[in-house]
Amino acid sequence: MHDNQQKKAVALRYQPENDNAPRVIAKGRGYIAKQIEELAEEYNIPIKEDNQLVEYLTKLDLYEEIPPELYGVVAEILAFIFTMDRDYQGEY
Repeated sequence: MHDNQQKKAVALRYQPENDNAPRVIAKGRGYIAKQIEELAEEYNIPIKEDNQLVEYLTKLDLYEEIPPELYGVVAEILAFIFTMDRDYQGEY
């Protein structure tokens, strides 16, 4: 486990009506990463840990869309989240 100074977090947003691809809306390490995770937990936003993906995403600018080479991996994460959300709401 990384200590808080090494921990990194990235938050993505995808609104199909406004975005061509998911966008980085928050990123940080240490204290900021902890705050991102705490806000996600507070608002019941699923957290997916993927150190390799986070490393790549932290290099993007805020509000930048993810590049096409990440569409596949991010689509898998979004599908997982949508399934969790549907199951949580009791819609089968």
